[in-house]
Amino acid sequence: MFEESIKPGKGTLLRKNGKQDLIISVNKNNLNDIFLINGINFLTENLKQTDFIIKPNQFYMVINKKYDTLKIKYSHNISNHKTIYNPYKYEFLEKNPINSLKFIKKKNVPKGYIDILSKWYSIKFTYPNHNLIYIKPEMGISIQIHKYRSEKWEILGGNPIIINGNRIYYFVEKGRTFENNILMYHSIINPNKNPDEYVLIKEEWKGDFDENDIERVYNPNNYHNYKKKRILNTHFNR
Repeated sequence: MFEESIKPGKGTLLRKNGKQDLIISVNKNNLNDIFLINGINFLTENLKQTDFIIKPNQFYMVINKKYDTLKIKYSHNISNHKTIYNPYKYEFLEKNPINSLKFIKKKNVPKGYIDILSKWYSIKFTYPNHNLIYIKPEMGISIQIHKYRSEKWEILGGNPIIINGNRIYYFVEKGRTFENNILMYHSIINPNKNPDEYVLIKEEWKGDFDENDIERVYNPNNYHNYKKKRILNTHFNR
């Protein structure tokens, strides 16, 4: 048995299993304390068994959603398993928002946006009827839910990993769409290593859109409420 400790609010790496079954064991008293990625399944509640079988070549990750350190056990050594996403690779870097002016020029962002929200791991351009969201390579947005709006995502580039409810979709191709209903878990991960290979999502919504209507159930980016910078069309979209 090999053991791993997960700090409160943290997760393991998202890994790809090797060529044999892997068993992840969790104490029965902690079954309500975890989210588990097991292949295409995102398990969030009503977990019954304490041993979870990860099939060969499947992806897996354990998230500790409680306030105490959690210990899990693996049936064998996982050190040679491929890392697909390390949420903490850039944890200790200075978290400066993306420079919107440079980004607009470099990525040829379409004109017509009325608002920009720049974070250190993503940048969003708001248009009258939709948003364009760019996510940095090796980054992901928080796993989150909304209470007052639903969202529709269309993948425009970057082959992301998508969490949509209790399913996970890997390396999604351009043109695919996802419906994120109210109170449905959702997230976007950019697994690309190339620093220029951003994931691009077109987002539409129904209901009341409010940046504060976000419950982050897993937030690896230590998100801070960067002040939104409003940009007038007449200034940059000439």
